[in-house]
Amino acid sequence: MTAATQTQATPERLAAARKAVISSSIGAALEWFDIIVYASFAVVITANFFPDAGAYGLILTFATFATTYLIRPLGGMILGSYADRKGRKNALTITLLLMMVGTLLMAIAPTYAMVGVWGGVIILLSRLIQGFSAGGEFGTATTFLIETAPHKKMFYASWQIAAQGASMLLASGFGFALNTWLSEEDLYAWGWRVPFFVGLLIGPVGLYIRARLSEPDELGTTERRKSPLGTLFREHWGRLLAGSAVIGVATISVYMILYMPTFAVTNLDIPPASAYLGGVVAGTITVFASPYVGHLADRFGPARIMTYAAVAALVLAWPIFQLIVSLRSVVALVVAIALLGVIMAFYFAPLPGLLSSMFPADIRGSGLSVTYNVGVTLLGGIAPLVLTWLLQATGSLNAPSLYYMAIAVLSLVGLYFVRKRYAQR
Repeated sequence: MTAATQTQATPERLAAARKAVISSSIGAALEWFDIIVYASFAVVITANFFPDAGAYGLILTFATFATTYLIRPLGGMILGSYADRKGRKNALTITLLLMMVGTLLMAIAPTYAMVGVWGGVIILLSRLIQGFSAGGEFGTATTFLIETAPHKKMFYASWQIAAQGASMLLASGFGFALNTWLSEEDLYAWGWRVPFFVGLLIGPVGLYIRARLSEPDELGTTERRKSPLGTLFREHWGRLLAGSAVIGVATISVYMILYMPTFAVTNLDIPPASAYLGGVVAGTITVFASPYVGHLADRFGPARIMTYAAVAALVLAWPIFQLIVSLRSVVALVVAIALLGVIMAFYFAPLPGLLSSMFPADIRGSGLSVTYNVGVTLLGGIAPLVLTWLLQATGSLNAPSLYYMAIAVLSLVGLYFVRKRYAQR
């Protein structure tokens, strides 16, 4: 069923596609910058908001992080359905506004020393708002990109992932710079807030651009359903489940990279500033590799490329962690994260285009939003929490690789069904 319609690549359509890339990339950048900064500064956030929790403080920080993902499917259902009923442009404006509110709350949240447990409640609220808005952002923005692009739809959709790579690069760069240039006292007192305030600067630019977008022609010629969610759940359960499984390697690769600084600092005695270098490398790889992989997906098919990447994830997971644990050096950490970045780019870049081709236009916003967020929540969003628990429960520093391998197997099963049952190449 059904890829978005190919249209003639006129200068006007190409200009609209470029504008769509910029608009969608800004939303993805703000969403992921906020997420990555929170995960990267987990140790600092724990000290500021859960100082009396002892060994469970880091688990509480990641549990708060996980709530972002527990609410994402709800945001995906509500905002994705809204995009199908009222238009992509309106939904994109709402998601960006909500993301700005969530980031602002995080930037100004009073700490435990100021207001006690209410500080933790405020950052929980900020994560819930951010998660709800992010639930609608990916599906709606990807749908807008695919329907606006006149051709090379996998290439245009891959810019969603390049934007996420840019966020990883910038957030990790902030982590390295702040840990290098600030004293520990200043970092814990106010330095950790700086990236959140910087992230807020992206929002107004995005709102300005999104206010000047036009609805895609494909949506205008499609009869809009009164209940796209109802149609999705009645008629497309198989696509939803297969698509959610396919998301596994993409999302676990992201969160494994985000978890690495915390893992390295708390378990391998690697200096905090150095631990962020891997994120800079992985972000750089993703920025430049994603559009290239998008071109490959247009030529050879997204599912085929993703299958090769999933096999690489399965085979390399244990050696990657063995390298880090045995050498315990900054170089080993950077090499390991770079390998994860390559896997992520080759698997994640074709994913938006693949998912969009699985759903018809009248439910595409709902289909992408629900499928993506179910997969991200169950397979990636809770990963830092699960990995922290696994390390404490098993005592093995290689335990995270087993989780990564299990997700890779699940994604390969999903890809099999996507290729064989739903005829995705």
